[in-house]
Amino acid sequence: MLIEVRPVRRLRGEKRIDLLTTLGPVLEALVADDGVDLAQFRLVCDWIQYKHNFREAVELRPVLDDSEACRLEVALDLRRASATDLGTVTKAALEGCRRTTPGDRGVSDVTERVVLEEWGPGRESCIWRFNELYWQFLAQWEQATGQEYEAALPGGESDARNRMAIRELIGELFATWDSLDARHALPEDLCVLELGVGNGSFARAFFDEFARLDQTHGRDYNRRLHYFMGDYSPHVLQRAQQAVADHGAHTSAMVLDARRPETTLGFLRGKLFLVYLSNVYDNLPTDELATIAGRPYLVETRAYLPGEEAEHLARTVNTEVNRLGALIHRLLTLGPELLAEASPEHFPDLPRAVRFWQDVWEGLRVEERYAPMDGLASYQPSPSLSGELLRPLLEARGDTRMHVSNGTLSSFAETLPLLHPFGRLHCHDLFVVDHREYGSGFFGPGKYDGSVINWVNGALLAHMGARLGYDIRFSAFTHRSGSNVKTLTAQIRD
Repeated sequence: MLIEVRPVRRLRGEKRIDLLTTLGPVLEALVADDGVDLAQFRLVCDWIQYKHNFREAVELRPVLDDSEACRLEVALDLRRASATDLGTVTKAALEGCRRTTPGDRGVSDVTERVVLEEWGPGRESCIWRFNELYWQFLAQWEQATGQEYEAALPGGESDARNRMAIRELIGELFATWDSLDARHALPEDLCVLELGVGNGSFARAFFDEFARLDQTHGRDYNRRLHYFMGDYSPHVLQRAQQAVADHGAHTSAMVLDARRPETTLGFLRGKLFLVYLSNVYDNLPTDELATIAGRPYLVETRAYLPGEEAEHLARTVNTEVNRLGALIHRLLTLGPELLAEASPEHFPDLPRAVRFWQDVWEGLRVEERYAPMDGLASYQPSPSLSGELLRPLLEARGDTRMHVSNGTLSSFAETLPLLHPFGRLHCHDLFVVDHREYGSGFFGPGKYDGSVINWVNGALLAHMGARLGYDIRFSAFTHRSGSNVKTLTAQIRD
């Protein structure tokens, strides 16, 4: 039997976890169940800091092998342990596992959960279709909640909207341009790109500070500045454009997929002196991989709605539980507005369709299992990268589990070539800088308003960037105390 407690910092201090009292009921339920092979059993304890997430307090995860047999891993959320009858919940989960058909190879009792998809890699889960839905129809979501999406962030705003940090960034740009200008090597167009523009507050502050500092600097850089704005959400992009309407002559806005920026921005290859991102990478699809007993596994996922919540939800929209899944997939395909038009018997108006969307999102859960891999070489984390890239991190310290950050890897690999030889990528986000941190904490997924959030595998980004010839550095965001945000900078290695 293996017991792994990841949030070790919570085992000491004034508000420490009473671990023995917490684990006692779980272990008693396991020992009392003759169907559990204790020699092959794993108990993993996390502290899920996100109040809204995709996990139950107790989860069972099969560890499959090639013969379709499986061991079990029980995952326990210590944050919710005190409010949960862990013994009863663990016993019910084990009974539900035995009722699962052998061909299902999962832990769901299909009579108690409404399963929304087949097993597959995390990046292919429908939770990312919900994520896309949120950004595509953000205006309807915000109208229903009565607040802008940034209000869901800690403090109600992004850490990166800080004037002092913006001044420092512009100062670094001026220093680079002065150096190139002294050698008669500065191009006429000074190009900057912001990916993920938020409500436009950063761009507006950037323009204001840039004009003020340029006037003092006396080089007329402001006249030559061209600011490109790219975002997945047309609504977000339009709002950001309105925020910088006074600088329209210097701006260009484009709807794009951050995972494949070169498709839209290829014409800027080698021209950008700054690529700026904030809270973008943590919102891109990702798989998780694990090493268990020296073997690599892919964490396969499957989204579902708990039985009681599914029954309640079906009643609110006048449908049967067995038709709820089809209605949800229609929402993901059409969006709330067309859903209301196509299904008036369930949604008499747009607000009711949006309410359905929000209720589904609130109840949505994800179950997991470990599927064996033939080897890392057979896994492709992004279109241009081999799974061998992961080996140094995944095999560095025994059993481990980590994000692959697939969408970020793809975005990063396509964005770096857009940089001018003296350009820099500057990114504020939630980064796991040392891969060993995955053994002592939970880093997503969580729910932020209507979107998905995962911490980004910064160690993997640095490893990939170094192989591509870039210098990758991380630093603490120093302009707000207590922030979890770190700053990544990337530029061509000297």
